[in-house]
Amino acid sequence: MNKKLTQEEIDNLNNLKKSYAELTSMVGNIEIQIMTLNLQKDQLKNNLFQIQQEEIKLGKELEEKYGNGSISLENGEFIPNK
Repeated sequence: MNKKLTQEEIDNLNNLKKSYAELTSMVGNIEIQIMTLNLQKDQLKNNLFQIQQEEIKLGKELEEKYGNGSISLENGEFIPNK
């Protein structure tokens, strides 16, 4: 014999179902944001690597041209090692 649920019980079940769906959606949105941030992080890592490679290349070029030493960016001078 089937028994009928009360309206309050039905409302409670519907509210729980709705809350579950909302939380599931929120978790999904957060996961998408995490994926997007990870992709951005990977791109920034690649950019950093490229800058480091450019820095190494420029350092070698300047060393070939001026020798060993340091550069003052404030006044644009090369200071040779003694």
